[in-house]
Amino acid sequence: MSLYYLQKVLYELNRDPGLQDKFRVDKAAVLAGYKLDEEEIEAVKKPDIGLLYILGVNGQILMHYAAMCGYTWPRYIQAMRDALAEHGNVRAGLYVTTDGKGAI
Repeated sequence: MSLYYLQKVLYELNRDPGLQDKFRVDKAAVLAGYKLDEEEIEAVKKPDIGLLYILGVNGQILMHYAAMCGYTWPRYIQAMRDALAEHGNVRAGLYVTTDGKGAI
């Protein structure tokens, strides 16, 4: 797992309209520039907001990426709740959990 690079790509996507345009055209090409594992690549491409939360992406970064992907606030919150049930505890980062409840 490469949480640093995962958060970096999402942060850069959130801030750079040119990168967003490239991402919409060829997600794989954009993601190839970052040291991500297959699970992270698939979560970003899908987008699987819940899994990105479980992988430990910072909430501020994730919230903006979710909005970029068209998620409403209630859908964003629900995606994180559903991911806890599907994937278990948050694995890394600020929101790491051991109780199965998460930070939401």
